[in-house]
Amino acid sequence: MVAETSGKGNVCDIGGPIASLFSCCQGYGGQIAVTRFTLVFLVLSIRCTATLLPMIAGFATPEGTARYRRRFPQLAEADFFRHPENVPSGRELWLSSIGLGTYLGEPDDQADAAYIAAISLALRSGMNVLDSAINYRHQRSERNIGAALAALVASGEILRDEVFVSTKAGYLSFDGNLPTDPRGYFVREYIESGIVDPKEVVGGMHCMAPDYLSDQIERSRKNLGLETIDLLYLHNPETQLSEVSAEVFRERLKRAFAFLEACVKAGKLYFYGLATWNAFRMADGARDYISLAACAELAREVGGPANHFRFVQLPFNLAMPEAYVLANQMAAKKNVSLLSAAAHWGIAVMGSATLYQGRLTHGLPSFVTQALGMKDDSENALQFARSAPGITTSLVGMGHIEHVAANLRPALLPPTRLEDWQRLFTKRES
Repeated sequence: MVAETSGKGNVCDIGGPIASLFSCCQGYGGQIAVTRFTLVFLVLSIRCTATLLPMIAGFATPEGTARYRRRFPQLAEADFFRHPENVPSGRELWLSSIGLGTYLGEPDDQADAAYIAAISLALRSGMNVLDSAINYRHQRSERNIGAALAALVASGEILRDEVFVSTKAGYLSFDGNLPTDPRGYFVREYIESGIVDPKEVVGGMHCMAPDYLSDQIERSRKNLGLETIDLLYLHNPETQLSEVSAEVFRERLKRAFAFLEACVKAGKLYFYGLATWNAFRMADGARDYISLAACAELAREVGGPANHFRFVQLPFNLAMPEAYVLANQMAAKKNVSLLSAAAHWGIAVMGSATLYQGRLTHGLPSFVTQALGMKDDSENALQFARSAPGITTSLVGMGHIEHVAANLRPALLPPTRLEDWQRLFTKRES
């Protein structure tokens, strides 16, 4: 089975088969064995890597990602790699159109070993985009990426400039395991230490104040074993809007952006962005709606025209196509989709929840196969997401090596032609 992670605004004049699929999917509420020796070795490797090896210098570069791409000629010929063409300082990067996500899984040693093996196989097989968050599996997912990267870089199989690593900060995070007294842990670790002002915490779980982000970025750099993180997202910033006004939110976001620009100058980050769930899929006027134009303007205020706010992430899949169909953003004084607005503002879009955490791996209607032509529902769901105009990388949770192998099968074929892909949105006579 293939795994999976982690006011104004009207649906464009697009209907057809995808509209019914979109509606019906809204209600969707063999693991390869790891030997005892492999499990012990991988668990020890992550523990040793975090404490003994220095952080790896560098970041993804056009030269490095092009070198990586050349090692996989079959994938390159199938247009598996692509440029984030909207990003002024990153448009020459070659990024895999399917990336490995690390959201799901138990926070235990067995899952750690499986993730390290999956990440290693992905990097050896042509996926050079890895995505995580400090709170995923209580920081273990970041550490799994760090362990895999350290081993492959040490062996010379991978160079740092060939791999694009993103992570997220915003949610309060545990360390390795769920403590017996979660509230006490947060008070001791963050409140009493002065890292977090309780007034900046929303819902008892979300904070994006500069002092907190500073602490989390340092932890993520150590977890990942990287001097420079390619991309740091503010994680679901719309969470703040459940308790604070739009004016307060704007000021908090501005302070966060200013701090992240300083982190870029310090060499700790290369890009920053927003990873959202609802913010870019809602109509203007909804409580948790965020304007991409307003975010781009904030970034210009604190970082100038050459600012580093250059990526956003949101769910994009057969059941959640709003980034393409919902004209809820503004660009050039027009209501446009998120994908169109991102292109206008020089921002790349990464799609999450590509398989909707497994919901789209079975039971898809036949018209999807007719339009996309893949062998099974999982492949069709992947092909739909990565063929969308304006999506740079479609992220899929892959906690086992079998997931990597399965999710690479569609990569051997080119993305679906735009005219065929758009047929999913064409109204048909009944």
